[in-house]
Amino acid sequence: MTATRLPARLALATGVATLLSGCVAAVIAAPIAAGAGVYKSAQDRPLKRKRARQPAPKPIEALPAPKVQAPVALPPSGGAPAGMQYLYGSGEAAALSIQAYQAMWNYLKVEIGYRRDKAKIRSVVLTPGSTLDNPQFEPCGKRPLAVVLDIDETALLNLGYERDEAARGGSYDAARWARWEQTGADKVAAVPGAAEALAAARREGFTVIFNSNRSAATAAQTAAALDHAGLGPAALFDTLWLRGEGETSGKDARRQKIAQRFCIVAMAGDQLGDFSDLFNTPDAPVLARRNSVEGTLLAPLWGAGWFMLPNPVYGTGLKGGVDDIFPPDMRWTDPGAPPR
Repeated sequence: MTATRLPARLALATGVATLLSGCVAAVIAAPIAAGAGVYKSAQDRPLKRKRARQPAPKPIEALPAPKVQAPVALPPSGGAPAGMQYLYGSGEAAALSIQAYQAMWNYLKVEIGYRRDKAKIRSVVLTPGSTLDNPQFEPCGKRPLAVVLDIDETALLNLGYERDEAARGGSYDAARWARWEQTGADKVAAVPGAAEALAAARREGFTVIFNSNRSAATAAQTAAALDHAGLGPAALFDTLWLRGEGETSGKDARRQKIAQRFCIVAMAGDQLGDFSDLFNTPDAPVLARRNSVEGTLLAPLWGAGWFMLPNPVYGTGLKGGVDDIFPPDMRWTDPGAPPR
């Protein structure tokens, strides 16, 4: 997977952002009359009258403050992995989550909600055949507008499961996760900012849809967990799309099925695969995957249709050794360090 650096394509990237958001800046050159200091011409007056008749823009509705969650209890030993400390216990992670959902709400309210002709809005789902260097998007037409989110660590915090894993230690266990899906619906909480943003989106007429790799066999339990956290309602194959028996972990197939019925104008997730499977090309070098985010025509979508939540605990982004993560030309040796 190759990625073109962003500065080389700045002009094209700006065009993509303009196409998606519909925000076009018009520059009007005002003629300057020579002679007796005439600053306004008769041609300006109809434009002024037209502007005067336009209603003032409505103020952005602020989201209510997120509900305060109970402190996360640490294992008896008092220790927890650094990623868990950050995501489930820090104010910094809570602030980032609220920031992401506030940004999503502002985007829905201003960039989408104030558009008079909704049919010309474009979906933020890549059409089949798109590539990272040649992304394509479809206009909404008459399809109803929708927001699509991942569930785990995007909308829902799996506090009970992660506490148990912190206490036990060890690596991910698929069988234990399956048991969690079946029995842990009352040991979850909403990601800070999620419940308020999704409630506001629903009030404005957006359909909220969840697309998760949880098992379709546990749809009832997943819907119950969303309800418990104040994020529901969700109904299977309507506003809740889960992985069927034998399906891969990719989400593009489900995204396309949702996109046939709805125009998806915003997506939120904690992994790149929550936006497109193209980001998860097998064996892609670590830096190439990073550059596919910041160095392609998709870069303008972040914060303007695509919204990322923090997750340093698990996922496809947690990989790479020292030489994979840091460029070779950035090696530095402390001149004051003792020789090894």
